[in-house]
Amino acid sequence: MSGQSFIGAGVPPSAILSDGLVTLPLYAVSTVTLSQSYHLPPLASSGLRTAVGTHDDTLSLSGLLVGPERFRQKFELELLAESSRRGSVVEGLTGGAAGGLVLITSMTVRTDLQVQSLSFTSSAARRDVLDVSMTLVHMPRPGITGRLLEVASLGVRALADFGGR
Repeated sequence: MSGQSFIGAGVPPSAILSDGLVTLPLYAVSTVTLSQSYHLPPLASSGLRTAVGTHDDTLSLSGLLVGPERFRQKFELELLAESSRRGSVVEGLTGGAAGGLVLITSMTVRTDLQVQSLSFTSSAARRDVLDVSMTLVHMPRPGITGRLLEVASLGVRALADFGGR
């Protein structure tokens, strides 16, 4: 190992995952998949609907942890996975209005995420690399706060895209 970073200076991360205290930029994310499954109403149901979620969102990320900092990043991902289950700093700061993890990618900005699965793979062919795969489940809070956060994140992404031109 040369001791040099595998990440070039000034390169933005592919994804950022945070619980409000631990923030981990992920630079070598190869895929981000957003799956949405929608709940269909029963046939011949009335026009009145209960205030429940209409769909479930699942995000899958695959990527690499590279270089000498890969073990620290692995440990931080494990901390974030545990934090998503126990309650995060965001939850304490917002009085329970928002919680879980926050994920920022070029595709989406999501709050209220919990880690469903996290796996690491190592191979002799690539000694300075850990492959990582994780599945995050969106667990929105009931009420208007979740929708307001989604609209706000959409506005932030639109401004970032507009400003980058």
